[in-house]
Amino acid sequence: MPELDDELAVALRHSDEPFDAQAAAEVIRNDLGSETGRSVLHSWFEQAPAVDVADALDELSDDELHAALPLIPAKVQPDVVGYLPLHRQAELAARMPQAALITLLENMSSDERADLFNALPEDREMLLPALAQAEREDIRRLASYAEDSAGAIMNSQYATLTPELTAGQAIEELRRIAPDRETIYNAYVINDQRELIGVTTLRRLILAQPGRRVGDMMETKPISVRVDEDREAAAAKIARYDFIALPVVDAQHRMVGIITADDAMDVLADAATEDFQKSGGSLGGDWPTRMKDATVRLLYQKRVFWLILLVFANIFSGAGIAYFEDLITANVALVFFLPLLIDSGGNAGSQSSTLMVRALATGDVQMRDWAGMLGRELAVAFLLGLTMALAVSGVGLLRGGPAIALVVALTMLVVVIVGSLIGMLLPFLLSHFKADPAAASSPLITTIADGSGILIYFAIASAILPALAAR
Repeated sequence: MPELDDELAVALRHSDEPFDAQAAAEVIRNDLGSETGRSVLHSWFEQAPAVDVADALDELSDDELHAALPLIPAKVQPDVVGYLPLHRQAELAARMPQAALITLLENMSSDERADLFNALPEDREMLLPALAQAEREDIRRLASYAEDSAGAIMNSQYATLTPELTAGQAIEELRRIAPDRETIYNAYVINDQRELIGVTTLRRLILAQPGRRVGDMMETKPISVRVDEDREAAAAKIARYDFIALPVVDAQHRMVGIITADDAMDVLADAATEDFQKSGGSLGGDWPTRMKDATVRLLYQKRVFWLILLVFANIFSGAGIAYFEDLITANVALVFFLPLLIDSGGNAGSQSSTLMVRALATGDVQMRDWAGMLGRELAVAFLLGLTMALAVSGVGLLRGGPAIALVVALTMLVVVIVGSLIGMLLPFLLSHFKADPAAASSPLITTIADGSGILIYFAIASAILPALAAR
């Protein structure tokens, strides 16, 4: 086996340093041009973790990626390609000879194969006759499920047993089918109608007496998910029960697939990313796998809607200031505290909203909990507002005297309470109307809190300052 380049040898070594995909990609570029280098790359591709190889290949151009593909050993090529972003897989598949693409599809895991097939151009149906019947039917079935359903992320390569088998026979059966299965640690027990009736584990089979029946040691009524159920709900079940895999059943409770923990992690990570994007005031939808791959046009389209909308919303804030123009002219010191006060309300609202959106997303808080959460948030907001009011009253005293200090302190207390309650209630309100709570983004909360804060500030000032001046 050829000696690895120093850079690739470092990439292979397990260490505390994260894998440097860009450095590895640079080595690949340099080695693609020579026979010796290509031989070295072949060895690295065979030895390195598939995900590291994929990350390095993803840094290459389309031409470089196409040139590197033949160097990947056939036994690891499906895993490496499966870790590439879907659009890179599709670009690569479009340039592959049909025979090579058919071989790749036949050896990919069933869920990744269906995803790649769906990403291919319109003429992809022409590939189906060249596939083996089992793979052809599997692709058609998996590709037919809605993108956000459990069926879209399930894997059809799972292990099944019948209840009449003994533990010894079951182990032999798992040994026989293991090469073609995603996992054999969980084996699902089905009847003649393929209905899911139980689940057992490889560990339980190994520890059992060889002659003991599978039906006597299986867990009955296993937790499962419907094939048309939301995929985030399926991923949440896996996280909740610490499953390696979750069985997927159809309307008749027949076993149709499994969702593995790694796929569930991808779903939850995608959901969290989408929530962060929305909470930052960007539209959801299709984003590239990596932020650095996003084009200027895409970033503009995702961000401009909320910004334009909030610009017009801020007109109401300006109208509020204009309405109290005479009061401001008579008490110029009020202007000094305006940014401080309205920002405090927006900050408090953003804090509250972020905590509540996350709690709703993880299921820690349900819609029925809103009243209890409202009472608690009111108490917390009062304490926060009181503390901030005391802190800012000293500045008000020095800057504008006792009257201004009183106005600023009262305003701080009220705007923090109002901002916090807006931030807490808006996610509940959106959930009630079947909208995504993450749409209660920081820019939206801040804009609402700013407008409210201006009105509160000058309403308190117009009530207190003339009364004190008349004395």
